[in-house]
Amino acid sequence: METRVALIGIVVSDINSVEKLNALLHEYSEYIIGRMGIPYKKEGVSIISIAIDAPQDKISALSGKLGALKGINSKTITPKIERGEN
Repeated sequence: METRVALIGIVVSDINSVEKLNALLHEYSEYIIGRMGIPYKKEGVSIISIAIDAPQDKISALSGKLGALKGINSKTITPKIERGEN
């Protein structure tokens, strides 16, 4: 199945949703290339970026599930990448 590379940007403003967020990321861990989290104490939020390589339906499903969590805002970027050509 063809996969796509995407970047998911997440802002966590409700610490009570972190456990559900981590469970979702664990569920999709086979597709995650890397993850970086930055606590921004001044604003009381955490900023997380997820690099993912997955089929488009998996990316969409994860994005939708993230969007349903209270206090979690996310955006997904899926750039057009020409694979296998240098």
